[in-house]
Amino acid sequence: MDKFYGLRSKILAGGVLVAILIFSGSSYYLGFNKGRAETRNINISGLNGGETPSGVNANFNIFWQAWSELKAKHINGKTTEERKFVEGAIKGIAGSLDDPYTTYFNPADSKKFGDDVKGSFGGIGAEIGIRNEQLIIVAPLKATPAERAELKPKDKILEIDGTSTFNLQVDEAVKLIRGEPGNKVTLTILRESWDKSKKIEIIREVIRVPTLDSELSVDRILRINLYAFNENTRNLFDKAVSDGLRGGANGMILDLRNNPGGYLDVAVDLAGWFLKRGDVVVREKFSSGAEDVITANGNEKLKDFPVVIIMNDGSASASEILAGALRDNRGVKLVGVKSFGKGTVQELVRLSDGSTLKITIANWLLPGGLLIDKNGIEPDYMVENSDEDLKKDIDAQFDKAKEILKQELNN
Repeated sequence: MDKFYGLRSKILAGGVLVAILIFSGSSYYLGFNKGRAETRNINISGLNGGETPSGVNANFNIFWQAWSELKAKHINGKTTEERKFVEGAIKGIAGSLDDPYTTYFNPADSKKFGDDVKGSFGGIGAEIGIRNEQLIIVAPLKATPAERAELKPKDKILEIDGTSTFNLQVDEAVKLIRGEPGNKVTLTILRESWDKSKKIEIIREVIRVPTLDSELSVDRILRINLYAFNENTRNLFDKAVSDGLRGGANGMILDLRNNPGGYLDVAVDLAGWFLKRGDVVVREKFSSGAEDVITANGNEKLKDFPVVIIMNDGSASASEILAGALRDNRGVKLVGVKSFGKGTVQELVRLSDGSTLKITIANWLLPGGLLIDKNGIEPDYMVENSDEDLKKDIDAQFDKAKEILKQELNN
């Protein structure tokens, strides 16, 4: 949800609010009832002055010429406040980078963002993002209105209450989806398998998403379904593993399907159960070429324990980091379909007038060098759950994971 899953900050905005939800490096969790940032740390830094930066070689005469022409000739030019011109210009600079997660918040929106991360709002319980310039569902969260409405990863959101999402940034979409609990929001959704789009009405709720479920089967396989990397995950994972080992578990299936991420620190801590201390979990690569290497420093209790991971196209950010780290370091097998591919880090920069820039400053790379963002992780065993399987309550992905784990246990 991770450096604000993208944002650097100690101000948690975790699974986060409402539709707000989390800038998970590249998107928002819609609906959380928390006010915590999805990340290890949020650096709100100040800007000095308004002087032209050294090294800038640009013809600002063109800018001022455009300003003058618009002010003089547009039908609303004389009545539009000049600060609106300035805000529009900054939005244009941010937009020129072709990065949907580098955005500008004017002073009013910046204050609202600050209020949001401290409050509780109604949402639908889905994480949204942008892929190929299209607003999409990253993952519906378990036991939420979005899941009950049967939204799926990669569903395209064409309209929100009749407003087109064309060229709509994630933070703007969040404002439209968020609202009072009990009120409805209508999404126009297009799915790859549909002939035409459908309007889906969803009643907003204050979202409380479960962290994990666990079950020890009669054949001593511990199944852990991990839904989010939040502040409760460490303790609940510890208890699930401890109970499983006391019960005689000899192998684990870790289910990360539709887990859109969460705190980076939590993902690193969980990796520390499975990896040796000092193993690389993930690297953050900056535009300068510099890298921050994040390594495991855990208890190593499961470093030799047989594990198979299930993932799907709703597995993103921290889920991809954990799955990729275990495969790259230990050869843990991944079953399912290609993960979402979400892995950038954002920083909030406070400007002198109270406005804010959210700037993408780094990419996440797996230990083996794979750039997560836009690429995702290919599973070792490609298995899809068809609509017919789901209707018959058949989970082909889990069945395959269990088959692989049993083979490992018998070798």
